[in-house]
Amino acid sequence: MPTDVVMPQMGESIAEGTIVRWIKKIGDAIDKDEPLFEISTDKVDAEIPSPGAGVLLEIKVKEGETVPVNSVVAIIGAAGEKPAASPKSATSPKSPESPRGSQADGTTAALAAAAPAGPSGLSGLSGLSGLSGLSGLSGLSAPSAPQTLADLRRIKSSPVVRKIAKANNIDITQLNGTGVSGRVTKKDIEAFVANGANRGAAATPVSAHAPASRPMPPQTKAPLPAFAPGENVRIEKMGVMRKKIADHMVMSIHTSPHVYSAYEVDFARIDEIRQKYKAKYEAAGTKLTYTAFIAKATIDTIRQFPFSNASIDGENIVYKKDINLGIAVALDQGLIVPVIRSADERNMLGICRAIQDLAARARGKQLKPEEVQGGTFTITNPGIFGAVFGLPIISQPQVAILGVGSVDKRVVVVNDMIAVRPMCHLTLGYDHRLIDGADAGRFLQALKDRLQGFDESWM
Repeated sequence: MPTDVVMPQMGESIAEGTIVRWIKKIGDAIDKDEPLFEISTDKVDAEIPSPGAGVLLEIKVKEGETVPVNSVVAIIGAAGEKPAASPKSATSPKSPESPRGSQADGTTAALAAAAPAGPSGLSGLSGLSGLSGLSGLSGLSAPSAPQTLADLRRIKSSPVVRKIAKANNIDITQLNGTGVSGRVTKKDIEAFVANGANRGAAATPVSAHAPASRPMPPQTKAPLPAFAPGENVRIEKMGVMRKKIADHMVMSIHTSPHVYSAYEVDFARIDEIRQKYKAKYEAAGTKLTYTAFIAKATIDTIRQFPFSNASIDGENIVYKKDINLGIAVALDQGLIVPVIRSADERNMLGICRAIQDLAARARGKQLKPEEVQGGTFTITNPGIFGAVFGLPIISQPQVAILGVGSVDKRVVVVNDMIAVRPMCHLTLGYDHRLIDGADAGRFLQALKDRLQGFDESWM
């Protein structure tokens, strides 16, 4: 019996995914758990394994196309079975909506025809068994039809729109969207926030088939054109990961008032210990990097200052008891942040191994969904590319991010004497709704003290 291959849900807040590449073609034999296709979401890029063995009979979704989770993207038949003589491969899923690309927020119009997994929407799928291995996803049942107008509106807004709405305490079901069939677009929600509308007052709900003459929301000022007519330019379509990063960064800036503090740290003590233990760690199969030292000191500092390991939920502060440390990894066409879960339970060797393993699998597109979720504090290291320091944007819903500059030998004054020391700038970006400058200063000073006086017993 043929097996349906579905778009997996790569995280509890993920409603859609984009097919980046088909690894197998129609007619190819495939084994269970063998990589079948590659997808991109706003959480992770990953190769998806086949849910069963057999022959790839049909490809239903083209490369570059975005579809909702649980959409059937391919069909696998029994071993030896032949594809149809003229397979309609890579056809777009049927949808009454306009072609992809017509929405202001860049999400697929096909999402408008999708249905949530239940009354609470697609987020309820996150507890399904087999997600971590990604091999048991073919058995997911097809989503049922939306039960209410609220369900329909929710699924017809993108994850970015829903995040902006939640951050600004906006009931998205009460907005009049300008997208196809009343879809609330990113432009709609940003215009609503920018114009300071009364979020408690309910706008007149619009049906899924509202007339084109419905009231328009206030519009923001049109952006200036990116290039002039006749200008010598080259235009290239933005990749999926780049679009997702752009959306998330814009949402973060709109959500958190960013403030930065920077401290200069003497890495002489770190250099001394690193040289002493470098060979021992290499013999254990891992590299002893500056990032590992910074991670260890940061974990201990986070434990001292719980406000750095928190989130804001409306008027509540949510303090996270687990320290799940995100370590940003630069890829060829973007950035991904795998997470070391319960990082405070690891010793120095364990931290080194986790950083090396996650970075390698991030670059090889082998991360699991849970390995890019649930971060509570992030470290990013622009210094590896030579930057003296950076001003990173907070990864929502976190409230702080540490930027690490390059470690360079500089002339400094130590005990009233001129010396040459390996120096590094550490920058803390923080959400001013929760963290004040004095708090950030205490955090950075404690981190500096731990690095400059790194305890050898921690090794």
